[in-house]
Amino acid sequence: MRVVVTGGAGFIGANLVRTLLAHPGISQVAVVDDLSAGDRTNLAGVAATLHEGSILDAALLDEAFAGAHAVVHLAALPPASRSAADPLAGHHVNATGTLEVLEAARRVGGVHVVAASSASVHGTERELPERETARAAPRTPHAAAKLAAEAYLGAYHHCYGLGVLPLRFFNVFGPLQPAGPGYPAVVPAFLAAAMAGRPLTVHGDGRQTRDFTYVGTVAQVITEAVVRRVVHPDPVNLGFGSRTSLLELAGELESVLGHRLEVTHTAPRPGDVRDSRADGSRLRELFPTVVPVPLREGLERTSEWFSTL
Repeated sequence: MRVVVTGGAGFIGANLVRTLLAHPGISQVAVVDDLSAGDRTNLAGVAATLHEGSILDAALLDEAFAGAHAVVHLAALPPASRSAADPLAGHHVNATGTLEVLEAARRVGGVHVVAASSASVHGTERELPERETARAAPRTPHAAAKLAAEAYLGAYHHCYGLGVLPLRFFNVFGPLQPAGPGYPAVVPAFLAAAMAGRPLTVHGDGRQTRDFTYVGTVAQVITEAVVRRVVHPDPVNLGFGSRTSLLELAGELESVLGHRLEVTHTAPRPGDVRDSRADGSRLRELFPTVVPVPLREGLERTSEWFSTL
């Protein structure tokens, strides 16, 4: 089986590429990435073919998709703040880019497309746990583009018979995730501060909750989806219903690192989601044997990687 991963040099993509190549049913993995958010070093020592360029380049996609059995579409313009600053650029990559991927898959024929969406499509007013059937109410251009991408995936399934699986990611964390200005993910931000001996910065009171998902679990689900050709035209939450506050996260990291961590509080971020928790019922129906990596174990693996930087 030959699999193509768009955005495969990014944090999630590079972890996924390693998991795909470790599966005996997958013989080749190709990556399409313009390296605007990903990094070539994330694929160091990995036996994947890199096609450097944009998903908006139809000729490049045709070259990369030739002979493919499945495409995992992760390429996007992250983080959400970049789409807010330049909504047209965000739309071109996140919505039109998905359309280009679907058209390229249709030209090849018979290709299974697994694509990443985001829990952000629900907006800020969320009924917990968040169900895929709840009304979407995106509050940012990034979320709106992701919702458009979901709609295109469903439309291509119903109109052209393309096998698709849209997955809504919930707070994915793990090795290779960048930390620093412009990257709002809390786990790498906390770890970077802890490793440097700085206080952990918490926006607001720290009681806001998230459904953290270790990247290895995400890679496991996607690999199984590719191998078993799991098809579902409607969005599927890739989250397991956990609920951890930021203060609880800081406490877990204290335990993992074995020393006290100072926490400082700043003003809440405008528009920040107070609570996020996936309804994992649909995911468990489609992937009944998947067991998520526990938060503690995921933090241990991630901190081990951070310690090597």
